[in-house]
Amino acid sequence: MPRGLLWLGLTLLGALQTQARDSTPNLIPAPPLSRVPLQPNFQDDQFQGKWYVVGLAGNAISKEDKEFKMYTTNYELKEDRSYNVTSTLLRNQRCDYFVRTFVQTSKPGQFSLGNIKAYPQLQSYTVRVAATDYNQFRLVASAAPEPAMSGPNMGMPVRPLLFRVPFVKSLGLTDDNIVFPVPIDKCIDDQ
Repeated sequence: MPRGLLWLGLTLLGALQTQARDSTPNLIPAPPLSRVPLQPNFQDDQFQGKWYVVGLAGNAISKEDKEFKMYTTNYELKEDRSYNVTSTLLRNQRCDYFVRTFVQTSKPGQFSLGNIKAYPQLQSYTVRVAATDYNQFRLVASAAPEPAMSGPNMGMPVRPLLFRVPFVKSLGLTDDNIVFPVPIDKCIDDQ
């Protein structure tokens, strides 16, 4: 039974946003990741599973990205308590798979990118689980931070509620920095 997803988009957007900051002078400054809350009593075994990314926010994201396609991310907990993270995206009419390792830091619910050498444009990359109920939604932020929200299915009704004013705006982002990816049928259910 699919549980939920939210992640790869954040990893990819984090790398893209790092590059975009260098070439786009009018971005809203990204707040420090320390301003993003951390899920209390994080349960790593309950966080694993497949999730659909149903919302993204970030300083390099714009409402103009209306055709941003939904994607999935699958978190697989390993014996060492790190995660194999695989995201599946539709890109140029074909399925792309991005595999990463998220290594638990000293703070439960906060991870670093284990295979960072594969991303030479990144000096460091941190991921924080800001909120989750483990069954219906996940709110995750990456180093920029770029919050993403995911749910266990494509029609998740809570997405506007969680993504609106409180969390995203507390980070200095606006409604213009939020996108809700377009649901698709291709690729995202292949995993």
